[in-house]
Amino acid sequence: MDMGRESRWEKDAMTVEIVFALVTAAVLAGVIFAVAWTVVLAFDLSGSAERAMLAGGALLGAAAGVWRLVRVLLRFDKQRRMGH
Repeated sequence: MDMGRESRWEKDAMTVEIVFALVTAAVLAGVIFAVAWTVVLAFDLSGSAERAMLAGGALLGAAAGVWRLVRVLLRFDKQRRMGH
């Protein structure tokens, strides 16, 4: 076999890890936004307070999703380089 090239198993593992990272990042972002939405509904916010809370929830959710995505992929790359 060719040295230095990924096997089919390694490519499949990378694909699974990428999908896992994307799905968990999207779920985390969605949960954070849902919490912000719940706060808006629970405290009956309206107007600028509602928009600010939802914008903050969206921003925080997006940041947490990107953080999760990067963290999972970096952890996978580190394990792959160590040979696990």
